[in-house]
Parts: sequence; structure tokens; C-alpha cells
Amino acid sequence: MFGFFLSSGLFLGWSLGANDASNVFGTAVGTKMIRFRTAAIYCSIFIILGSVISGAGASHTLGKLGAVNATAGAFIVALAAGVSVYMMTRLRYPVSTSQAIVGAIIGWNIFSGSLTDTDSLTKIVLTWVACPLLSALIAVVLYKLMSAFILARNVHMFKLDAMTRYGLLIVGALGSYSLGANNIANVMGVFVPVSPFSDISVFGWFHLSSAQQLFFVGGVAIAVGVFTYSRRVMETVGQGIMNLSPVAALAVVAAHSTVLFLFASQNLEDFLATHGLPTIPLVPVSSSQAIVGAVIGVGLLKGGRCIRWRTLGGITSSWVVTPIIAGLISLVSLFFLQNVFEQKTFRPVAYQMTPAALARIERADINKKKLAELVGKKFANAVEFDRILDKMGLEAKQRSFILKATEIDAIVVSSAAVARIDPHWFSPEQLNSLKHLQGRTFTHKWQLLEALARQSDQWRFAPGNTPHNQNLQHKLSYLYRLLRSGKPHRPLNPADK
Repeated sequence: MFGFFLSSGLFLGWSLGANDASNVFGTAVGTKMIRFRTAAIYCSIFIILGSVISGAGASHTLGKLGAVNATAGAFIVALAAGVSVYMMTRLRYPVSTSQAIVGAIIGWNIFSGSLTDTDSLTKIVLTWVACPLLSALIAVVLYKLMSAFILARNVHMFKLDAMTRYGLLIVGALGSYSLGANNIANVMGVFVPVSPFSDISVFGWFHLSSAQQLFFVGGVAIAVGVFTYSRRVMETVGQGIMNLSPVAALAVVAAHSTVLFLFASQNLEDFLATHGLPTIPLVPVSSSQAIVGAVIGVGLLKGGRCIRWRTLGGITSSWVVTPIIAGLISLVSLFFLQNVFEQKTFRPVAYQMTPAALARIERADINKKKLAELVGKKFANAVEFDRILDKMGLEAKQRSFILKATEIDAIVVSSAAVARIDPHWFSPEQLNSLKHLQGRTFTHKWQLLEALARQSDQWRFAPGNTPHNQNLQHKLSYLYRLLRSGKPHRPLNPADK
């Protein structure tokens, strides 16, 4: 059934390719500097590369917003986002797939009783404001620098034309790579927690995670959308908002590509963090907002009279409407799929204040006197439990920690499951740690991590070592999926406490 359910993600990828390819090459095609076929080929190749190589960063933030934990639920979330994007594409508006998927995930959160992570949502929404403003600023700076260079060098018209064409191809390729890296999270991010693919390693030379395999499939779907249906929206972006000169088009695409790269580059974040500088959040920003912001920036630099404000008003209105439509489609579709077609759209996640969880909370300097009365009580979902914690006067960060500490899972370290682990990905020391835990069961996921950390330092997070921590977190997520029994959990052994 996973192949069928994945079809909605492929449809969303096709919709993204049909809509967002215009943001990369729309101005170049609209100004007749690059043929559509050439633009589509470059765009497709680099979108796939960006998706596979650099797509994991932004998907992590989207996963925090809401972890869709059932394949049928992921199907509906992607379908709701895809339908809303397709509706706007039919109207020739360059809408945001980021906004569509966020609206659809929030719809799933409401239906399943899961909490919407307010920190992640705030971070994403702030980028919706910052993205077009930053893109406009960069476009203005680049346009002024390019204009100054042309005047200073007195570049001949034919040479300028050739330079601009090559420039549009280069920044278009970079923009396509950044688009794949940043927006593949919108297409396949909801399928990552329920992916059936096994992580693979080719002779230990390079590793392809289950997420990267999903991202490759999604990248191909985006490429198909580029070839089959992106020309219509390219014309709106390239000519609908305002008529752009070839040099202005180059500045606009370069600004768009830069902004998407800033919000998708894991290496840039690591570099800034290593040097004690403020980091840029890895968030799936709106490619549409980036390109429209850049176009408006250049238009305002020229006085603003050349901007078609009515077209711009329609585009911005579609940005507001898209997440609302996606959220409503998601809610209604989830109800019908679960209650009419009897498909499991979410895996219930319960919470219980076990003695082990209470001890962990106490070690975090959270007053356990307020929580002692909850020991032994079980709560059906995060919303119900969080409401009770909120009434106790606990702060948001404290409530978040308590929810993670009390989340119940059915983790069973069986010999059969350990035998399925790829020895090229896990080190011998890590595998030995797992073998020592064979036969053990855990009520909470963090208990498995603590048990592994007692066996080996390689299972411990290292402050400031981002690559190590990300790799470790990825391995743990894989283990949680692999070792989850899906059956009612037995009481904890005393040693597990």
C-alpha cells in the first residue's frame, strides 16, 4: 500500500515542479534569454541533485512541526498540499508549497490530537516575512552592482547579451539546486517517519538513508512537473508582475537562489555555529515569495510605476488562502479516510508519568511536587496532557520536556531486528552495544538512548559537534522505527528504570 499512498507525495512534487520552476527560470524564459526546453533540462538535473545531497536540513524543522506517523495520514497531508497548489497553478499564481504543506500538517495535528510545535511554526512563519524582504534587498544590491559594472566597463551590447545568458544559466542551476535542497522537505518530509526503505551503504563508500531515497523519488516527480506544466506559471512570473530587462532578470534569479541557499545549507549553519555567529534556521522557505520579493525589489528601485499591482495583489492573496485551503482539505479528507474507508491515518501516541519519567524530570530541575499526583495516570494524546500541564502553571519549555520524557513507545531490542542492521553504517562498537541489549524492552525512547550511552561513548551526543549529532540522531530515528513492536508494552524491568 505504501506505493499507492506515496502517489500523493509524487503529485505534490509534480505540482511543485509545475509551479516553482517558474521561480528559477521564469524571468529568463519570460525575457526570451533562455529557451524553455533548455531551462527545463537544467532545472530538473539540479533539483534532483539538491534534493538528494542537501535535502535533510530543512526536512528536520518540518518534522518538528508535526511528525505524521502513519502512511495513510502522510498520503492525505501531501494530497491536501498538492491539490491546493494545483488549484493555484491552474489560476497561474506562483504559490508557496511551504505554506501548503504547513497548513496540511496543522490539519493533521488537529485531527490526531498532536501538538503543533509553536517554536517551529513561529520560525517558519517568520521566514515567510523575512524571505521576500531579504530577497528584495539582495536583488537591489545585485542590480546596482551589475549596473555599475556595465557602465564602468562599457560592455558591448552583444557581449552583455552573451554574459547575461550564461549568468542566467549559472544562477538558474544554483537556484534549482537550492530549490531541491530546500523544498524537497515539503514534498517528501511527511513520509520520512513512515518510510519502508532500509538505509543502504555501497561497500562503505557512501551511504544512502531511507530519507535520501525518498528525496530522489520526489526529485524525479518535481522534474516531471517542470517538463509537463511549468511554462504557464513561468509566463506570469517572467512577464506578469512587471517587464524585466535581461540584467534585472539575472539579479532577480541570483537573489532568489541566494536566499534559498541560505535557508537550506547545513554547511553554512555549521560554519556560523563554529565561529560563534548567529545561525540561519534550516527552514523550507517559499521559493515563490523569494522570486516575487526580488522582482518587487527591482521594481521599487525603478520607482514602482512599472509594477502591476493588481497581479501582485492576486499573488499575495493566494499566499494567504493556500495554507487555509490545505488545512481544511486535510481535516475533511482525514475524517473520511479514517471513518468511511477505515484507514489508519495516525498512530495514537499515549503519555504516562512512570516512575522512570518522573525521575528524569526531577533531574532536569523541574518541580516534581506538582507532577507527583500524575504518577501512573495515562493520557490519550499530547493535547490532553499539555492542557493539564498548562493548568499547573508550567512553562512551554518545561511542558515540552515533560512530554518527551513521558511519551510511551514499545521498544523491543530483538535479535532478529539487530541482525537486520547494516554493518557498513553502524560501527562495530555501536553494534556490540545493541547486541548487549538484546532481549531488553523500553517504555520510553530516551531509555534506549541512555542504555546505549552507558555501553559506548559513540552513542552520546557531543556538544558543538553538529555532524556527529545529526548522524547519531538519524541512526536513533532508524532504530526507533526498526525496534518498535507495535504491541501493548509490558511493565518495565527494574533495571530499565
